[in-house]
Amino acid sequence: MWDPATYLRYDDERSRPFHDLVARIAAHRPRTVVDLGCGPGRLTATLADRWPGSRVRGLDSSPEMIARASTLGAPVEYDVGDVRDWRPTPDVDVLVTNAVLQWVPGHRDLLRRWAHELPVGAWLAVQVPGNFDAPSHRALREVAGRPAWRGELLPLLREAPVDDAVGYAALLAGAGCAVDAWETTYVHLLSAPADAAHPVLTWMEGTALRPVRAALDAARWADFRAELEVRLDEAYPARGGQVYFPFRRVFVVARTGGRAEENL
Repeated sequence: MWDPATYLRYDDERSRPFHDLVARIAAHRPRTVVDLGCGPGRLTATLADRWPGSRVRGLDSSPEMIARASTLGAPVEYDVGDVRDWRPTPDVDVLVTNAVLQWVPGHRDLLRRWAHELPVGAWLAVQVPGNFDAPSHRALREVAGRPAWRGELLPLLREAPVDDAVGYAALLAGAGCAVDAWETTYVHLLSAPADAAHPVLTWMEGTALRPVRAALDAARWADFRAELEVRLDEAYPARGGQVYFPFRRVFVVARTGGRAEENL
């Protein structure tokens, strides 16, 4: 279960890659804009602001996230659904998927299929975290590999479930797209109050630690969380009340082959 409040603890830091991604989409008058994995909907609503004449749709597998999104009052159609089952209709001129595909095994095949099924001249914009070799994730795998948790947790933690920018560029260029791909490392300065949990642990509770929390009962989760926090405190020490948290992200914006339609 996704918890919108937990996910939104670092809303500004999580939002910036979305805006950097969408800024590279040069569509002018798209007919339909789709945000796959729209989460709590606040960022999807900005797509309606950018393209006010377009139909904007948001899809997420979490009923909790869609319920939160539906309260915003934005001119967006929200639905619960699995990105693996989604197929573009002929009027989808912009498809955005931000920080979603790292959760989807086989997503490279999905990207190829979408590139072929989207209309000619449509835009496909993807962002995924590229920090799976960061100290935070190494610590997570190390603690999960301890005898107390190994059997339950290691199968839940995949190493490097995403490609680098070159990999995605090659994949979509091979599908006939014009491609713009890049990587960015954001250095997030997270507040580290002495009486609160380590901020990187708090960050991970909104995303990477979700399957771990779901697999453990309350007592075992508390033990796991405490041990992981020790590792994170060593990897990311506070400096003047702040923790410096580098976070690498991978971006690709592709345009399907052929001449653009006038409405784009």
